[in-house]
Amino acid sequence: MPELSSCLARPAAVLIAFTMTWAQARAGEPRLNQIQVIGTHNSYRLAPLPPIQKLIASAGRHHAEALDYAHKPLADQLSRLGVRQIELDLYADPKGGLYASPSAIKMIRGMGKDPGPPFDPEGLLKKPGLKILHIPDIDYRTTVPTFQSALKQIRDWSQAHREHVPILILVELKDEAIPALPSRPIPFSAAELDSVDAEIRSIFAAEEILTPDRLRGRHSTLAEAVRIGGWPTIESCRGLVMFALDNEGTIRDRYLDGHPSLKGRAMFATVDPTDPAAAWFKINDPVADFDRIQRLVKAGFLVRTRADADTRQARTADVSMRDKALASGAQFVSTDYAEPDPRFPTYSVRFEGGLIARSNPVSGDPAWKGIDLERPTGPVKSRP
Repeated sequence: MPELSSCLARPAAVLIAFTMTWAQARAGEPRLNQIQVIGTHNSYRLAPLPPIQKLIASAGRHHAEALDYAHKPLADQLSRLGVRQIELDLYADPKGGLYASPSAIKMIRGMGKDPGPPFDPEGLLKKPGLKILHIPDIDYRTTVPTFQSALKQIRDWSQAHREHVPILILVELKDEAIPALPSRPIPFSAAELDSVDAEIRSIFAAEEILTPDRLRGRHSTLAEAVRIGGWPTIESCRGLVMFALDNEGTIRDRYLDGHPSLKGRAMFATVDPTDPAAAWFKINDPVADFDRIQRLVKAGFLVRTRADADTRQARTADVSMRDKALASGAQFVSTDYAEPDPRFPTYSVRFEGGLIARSNPVSGDPAWKGIDLERPTGPVKSRP
């Protein structure tokens, strides 16, 4: 296995305590694939303002209900809610200004109604760079409008909390036009894909990211590294972030093109389990794919799944999908309800006892039950 110094360089004060190689990790020490944490879906998102929500509802109540959720700012999620997986939707905007004037605002003004607070008062959307939003023109509200500003918020929080377990940042690249809306997103060409990696590396130092190259180490492929070397111990990768590409299909294939086993790339990607780049998987449905998730986790892979979708589970207090997600062993369980919505107070996705990182129910050691593996040592008190 690769030595820690060559794979996960750490700040000096922390590195002194964790100079072991992964192979030398003491027996029973948890590894990254042996924990489970809670994440958020579309972590940046704010619900549409009431006039815009009514416009969406005119196309069908279920459309409006599916978009009627919101999240706290990223740092608040990380600190107060113990979230350890963030999801960001990106649109390419190399010249700037492509998403600076949502058509819904013009429509609301044309109806003589108040479109809400000033949009983009700092003018960040007018500058070149990757933008964060859900649907152009109509579902554009966000706590953080640009990829760089989101990464800076996560980096600043991480640097102030060096002992956290790795944070997964899931990135979905969007370039499909919606016929009824005027915006025409820019396709993610090879150059635009390179810009995603470039923006990541412009904010995070190399030693702060667990990349495919670092996991691979001296092994020839990622799949071999997972099978033979395994994931790093939690103690050796505290304070790090890792990135994963949500997309499959053409964008994923283009991201892999010329980068065998994701060599040189900043993000992991979902591929076939037999692919040399296999290490991490996005599997959204823990009910239909419960057995598949468990097989992958038992084989040593990382998996991200969802506990709920389109606000349905919260509205009906249906915990079946949530419970399947948690029992599946997926290391990252994503939700729109890391805390209850006051309108649906009985539904949320949290670990018993307020744990941030718990022992994985499939790949973890039962001896770690009840211990918050977010903390460097021993059991901890529950968070409020």
